[in-house]
Amino acid sequence: MTTALSRRSDRRISPVFVGIAAVTAVTGWATWTGFAAQPGVAVFLFVTAAWIVSLCLHEYAHARTALHSGDISVGAKGYLTLNPLKYTHALLSIVLPVLFVIMGGIGLPGGAVFIERGRIRGRWRHSLISAAGPLTNVLFAAVCTAPFWLDSLDGVPADFRYALAFLALLQVTAALLNFLPVPGLDGYGVLEPWLPYGVKRQVEPFAPFGLLFVFALLWLPAVNSAFFDVVDAALRGLGIGDVETYCGQTLYRFWEGTPDICSVSP
Repeated sequence: MTTALSRRSDRRISPVFVGIAAVTAVTGWATWTGFAAQPGVAVFLFVTAAWIVSLCLHEYAHARTALHSGDISVGAKGYLTLNPLKYTHALLSIVLPVLFVIMGGIGLPGGAVFIERGRIRGRWRHSLISAAGPLTNVLFAAVCTAPFWLDSLDGVPADFRYALAFLALLQVTAALLNFLPVPGLDGYGVLEPWLPYGVKRQVEPFAPFGLLFVFALLWLPAVNSAFFDVVDAALRGLGIGDVETYCGQTLYRFWEGTPDICSVSP
């Protein structure tokens, strides 16, 4: 009886996550209705809260897939409660990704739920656990862009449209970066079970620095330009133009001022 109650409590949604979701809903409403005196503040809070929600769902997807693949320890660690404070590295999982969004508008992947890989049998299961997180970002991007690719934008306020476009940009960048086959990122985690043991041993010491390596590469103008060309192409395929993403990021960074092109409803 106690074990059953414990298992239920391990999977109960955390009040912390409920609070973040509530902030997302309220600020989304404020963005839609124009309730805030400064629209940029509402967009900033809405996008930031929604981004944190997506980070929680990303990590939850890893943990839930691991649970069904044999790692029953994820429940006791609190990973199934969607509580970001339970992550192995809350700084890497939440704080740094939010700071990168504020500073540069990049959905940089964070860290980490600790999966006990020794409990899991089968290479496909290991690959699926790694892929589950970025696939959540792909799904989140599809939801954010649904009004665009369904051509259902009639009646959607401009500020809310711009906010969705910028949020979609974050999800696309997060998915693309996460799927890179770089040690320490999910893309490498998908490939790792299929690599020879000797290769894995040689690569293992570099895993803690993979994220820093990607971040450094993105500072190179040529790499940054090529990366965002791919991002822009993906967003255009989902019906989002450059103006929407530009205005979304500009509204998000409200302290820098809003250009006239983004102040007039299309």
